[in-house]
Amino acid sequence: MTLALITNDDGIDSPGLHELARAARKSGLDVVVAAPSREASGSSASISAVAENDRIMMEERHLSGLDDVKAFAVVGSPGLIALLATRGAFGDPPHLILSGINAGANAGHAILHSGTVGAAFTGAVNGCRAMAVSLDIRGINPNGRRHWESAGALVPQLVPMLEELPASTVLNVNVPDVPSERVVGLRRATLGGFGQVQMRIAERGIGFARTALEEREVRHEPGTDMALLDQGFATVTPIAPMYEVPVQLAI
Repeated sequence: MTLALITNDDGIDSPGLHELARAARKSGLDVVVAAPSREASGSSASISAVAENDRIMMEERHLSGLDDVKAFAVVGSPGLIALLATRGAFGDPPHLILSGINAGANAGHAILHSGTVGAAFTGAVNGCRAMAVSLDIRGINPNGRRHWESAGALVPQLVPMLEELPASTVLNVNVPDVPSERVVGLRRATLGGFGQVQMRIAERGIGFARTALEEREVRHEPGTDMALLDQGFATVTPIAPMYEVPVQLAI
């Protein structure tokens, strides 16, 4: 049975993480969960951790509804967790790394900063097949709940695609926060602009700067992940995290 590491940047207690683990099991995968002990959003592919006596700290956890799944809360970033997994820190090295389900879309060029995508990138460049999955949770959901299962429902369809991709390719997946029957379909998308939410300087003073995040109402280019999400589609974008550009340099 194929072994998959399930991780994220929202932390070990995230409902999206648990849904992804359940979806991976339904896909016929053997599963181990290892995720940050606390939220690590925006950590990109960093490999930071809290260590004591040169030991990266972790503890085994029990996840409700996943009684036979080994789970670890790690005091470290998602990228580090993915790297540790490829070195056998949580048992046998995984063949797949599935990261998410992230609370918020990871779309456009802002994926550079995502810890969820960063974990998938780290796995991909270390020999694993990898996918990052995110739920577009913009605004307040009128029914008071998030539809993690809508993203989880796509996992059995997407996992077989991973084997067909070139080495070191990551599938970046975004799903609208609506019931499964209201997801219009799954579309191949290009990366949009910087992202749905952008940072601005809210206040600047002597010795400090205060930032704020804001959604910008912009018209997205047709066919991009952000445009298709706005139309109700789930999106998938294959991404190569590390590649050289074949240009001549005047040196």
